Amino acid sequence: MGSVKILYLITWTGRGGAQIHVRDLLANLPAQFKPVLVTGEAGFLCEEATHLGVPVRVVPDLVQPVSPLKDLKALFAILRLIREENPDIIHAHTSKAGLLGRLAASLTETPTVFTVHTWSFSPTFSTARKRLFILAERLAATVSGRIIAVSQANADLAVRWKIAHPRNVIRIWNGVPDTPFRANVGDREVRTLIMTARFVPQKAQLLLLQALAEVKGRWQLLLVGEGPMRSCVEEAAGRLNLSDRVKFLGDRDDIPNLLATADVFVLASEWEGFPLSILEAFRAGLPVIATDVGGVAEAVTDGVTGYLIRRNNIEELRDRLQRLVTSRELLTSMGRLARCRYEQDFGLDVMMRKTLAVYEDVLARKSYILEASVDSAKSS
Repeated sequence: MGSVKILYLITWTGRGGAQIHVRDLLANLPAQFKPVLVTGEAGFLCEEATHLGVPVRVVPDLVQPVSPLKDLKALFAILRLIREENPDIIHAHTSKAGLLGRLAASLTETPTVFTVHTWSFSPTFSTARKRLFILAERLAATVSGRIIAVSQANADLAVRWKIAHPRNVIRIWNGVPDTPFRANVGDREVRTLIMTARFVPQKAQLLLLQALAEVKGRWQLLLVGEGPMRSCVEEAAGRLNLSDRVKFLGDRDDIPNLLATADVFVLASEWEGFPLSILEAFRAGLPVIATDVGGVAEAVTDGVTGYLIRRNNIEELRDRLQRLVTSRELLTSMGRLARCRYEQDFGLDVMMRKTLAVYEDVLARKSYILEASVDSAKSS
């Protein structure tokens, strides 16, 4: 395979799972791949790409909310970039970039790959809004190439809602690079719980605080991240008399180090795709308590590497927190098995190998179509 230029499209560039996923792709591509990053804004991912020597192009009208005028402007801007860059593949991530990127790719006859981290039709949406987004995904899928689902749950949804044919959807679990940082779970007198997530309603930090308010024993909670809900969560910590036990650490660049200081990782989300944060916790050797949504159950084995709880079930969350806070034996056994699961299934090398195979497949399809077109022209 000769030189291959890939245009990576993603809307938001703040520190999140999809953005870290793209960063890891950019950092680990073989030398023959020439990536270009296209985003809707400057931010964390742009800085990471620049540090890696990857060209960055910003399309200001590529925004998350539905905005017909801006969406049309963004589409034309992406079309211009495709003509300027002449990529061999467009690899789109997240919903808005996925929809516009695939449409632009179809108009320019450029092979596409779309990675769905979580579908645009969230379970919390109204029925009408959900139907609208499902229709949009169906239309986009008719003009796109391969769809990578980061979980089997996402792949199954694509088939169930008739978004794409099963042969066009491939499940590739997220992977994260290894680090030397390991947690010595259960060794501290004060159990340290940690959650790394944006402060948005989806992540349900408020529910976690309400559950912890009645958990007995010596514990502390580290909340890592920023977002519009942070001040609300800080106020709730005060109302629940937890201010001295809950630490707000903001955005951090040393996540592996912080995880190594903890005993339990918690993620009480309303919905998820396949969270990188859980894989990072497994990598550190932490047991995980997480909501059984999206593809979470494909990572966390209930009662083995942690606990799965039902969405918005404060009693289950409180019970599982209490079990791990008070049992050193559970902490150590689950933490050891979590690390084993990471080594078996969630290393970065596995994800990269499977993703590169998808690239090779879409390029081979393009070559086949071109050859067929040439042969048809010669015979006519």
